[in-house]
This record gives sequence, structure tokens and C-alpha cells, in this order.
Amino acid sequence: MPKQGSINIYTIIVQIPTFSDIQSAYLKIQNKVHRTPVLSSQKVNERAGGGELFFKCENFQKIGAFKFRGATHAVGELSDNNAQNGVATHSSGNHAQAVALAAKLRGIPAHIVMPKNAPGVKVRAVRDYGANITFCNPTQEAREATLEEVVAETGATFIHPYDNLDIIMGQGTAALELLEEHPKLDMLLAPVGGGGLMSGSAIAASGLAAYTKVIGTEPEIANDAYLSFNSGELYPVQSTNTVADGLRTSLSELTFSCIQKHVDDIITVKEQEIIDTMRFVWERMKIIIEPSSAVPVAAAFNHIDTHDQQVGIIISGGNMDLDHLPWMK
Repeated sequence: MPKQGSINIYTIIVQIPTFSDIQSAYLKIQNKVHRTPVLSSQKVNERAGGGELFFKCENFQKIGAFKFRGATHAVGELSDNNAQNGVATHSSGNHAQAVALAAKLRGIPAHIVMPKNAPGVKVRAVRDYGANITFCNPTQEAREATLEEVVAETGATFIHPYDNLDIIMGQGTAALELLEEHPKLDMLLAPVGGGGLMSGSAIAASGLAAYTKVIGTEPEIANDAYLSFNSGELYPVQSTNTVADGLRTSLSELTFSCIQKHVDDIITVKEQEIIDTMRFVWERMKIIIEPSSAVPVAAAFNHIDTHDQQVGIIISGGNMDLDHLPWMK
């Protein structure tokens, strides 16, 4: 029997994207997004135990995160009729920026619900892209209730941060590019929050590199995906008290279905491992990554045997409030 608060996924039939869907999305957005670089570092390889780590640097994507891929695809797929009143979403940061910029480029309004405690750097960026911001209390219930009010008032179309087929297809294009450049990866690692990036990445790998082991990574204290994956039941996140603010959301039935079908394992990492890894990458690779990006790297450093392995890692974002770095606390 499923435990209280969980959903038995086996009773739910969910349509999930295919590899051809990821390919189709890429053809539609490739001229609108950056083809981000794949970087490596000898010092990072040594720290990871002697393997070869290849970082797909979505911190260099437009708006500083892979979220722009999904938002560009989802906004672009709207009919003129559905797009005429603009788009709306709720987000604490990167998805908000992505939807704001994608809407601006299409010439339609964007209405963003953000929690009052959203990072200042991300709030400023959303405003800079011309979106209308409505603040709410920092709970999922408040986000959803406020969004309903905004949609009712504006008639805007809701673009969900991850529980959306078009979003997943767009996010998967990052892994598609990585695997085109490095087709013989032994492992592909990505962070898991709501599961959009993880789902798209795993689907891309299923079509291009079926022999590549696909591993999701998340904070130990926000381990809903780990529990869900290992139990076969969908669990909501119980704690959002993690430094990886982009990974504080729960899986949806859609993303859980994708993960169950295409992901091989999910590994959790400790908070101090996230902070130490983030600082190591800043210092040795000279690139800015968010705590959420450090999670899969921390897994490679501390929990995965990478010796003689080729490992691809999706670096998910680089939007940091430089006045509030985690090692300053």
C-alpha cells in the first residue's frame, strides 16, 4: 500500500515525450538559444578520482540557465490565439527569467509570480526583461493561489516550470548537444528539482547513447526524487531548507514517469559537499555556478567512482547573488 501523502504511479497513465520530440524541439529553437560550450579541467578530473568530466555549461546560456531552452520552446509553440494575452508562471528565479525573456522576444506580456524571498539578482533580471511581477508568500500553496488570480485577471497562458511537455522537450536539447559532441559518455549526471531537465536529458540519452548510465542528483535534505525513484511512489518534497534553491520543488507525475522509464539511479549529496564543490569549481575552473549546479559535481566528487570513466555533467545555471554566497555564512 502506498504511504500517506504518496501517489501510486502505477495507477496513472502519463504521456511522456520521445527522443524524436527532443530532436524536433531542437530544430525549432537552435537559432534562438546559445549552443553552450563543453568545458573540462584537469584539476577537476583529479578531484573526481581520475575520470574525464565534461561540463555542459548552461551557466553560459541566455538568462544564465538551461531554463531558457524550455521556455523558448513552450512560448514558441503557443498559437497566436493562446499567446495574445501573454504568458504567466510562478518561479523563484531562473524559470521566471526564461519565460520573461522568451515572451519579450515573441512580443507578448509576461506575468511572473515570485516568492518574497526570491534572490534579488533574479528579481532584478526578471524586471529587466520587462515582465510584470506579483510577489507572494514563500509557499507552494501561495504561489499557486496567486498565479490563479493573475491568470484570471489577465487571461495569460500558464507555462509550468516543469510539468509541461514542451518544457521537457526544450530542456532535453542541452543533453542532445552534449552527446553529439561526446557520444561515448559512460555516465550522464544532472540535478533533479521538478525534474524537467532530468527528464529531457534522460530521454535524449535514450536516443543517442542507450549505453550511457543516466544518474539524477539532489540534496540529501530535499530527497523527494530519491525516495520516489526507489519506492515507485511519488513523494512530495518535505524540506526546502537546502542551499540548492533551484532544487526545492517536487516531481510531477509527468517528470516522475520520465525518470522511472529512462533514469538509472538517483544519488543524494550533503549540504557541505554542495558548498565545497561550488567553491572548488569557482576557484579552479574560474566559472560561476549556482549551488544547484554543484550538486551533480559533488556526486562525482564524493559518491561515484569515475576512475577511467567519461562523465557528462549538465551545469544548470550561473545566476548568483554575489552578496550572499553560501561560504560567507
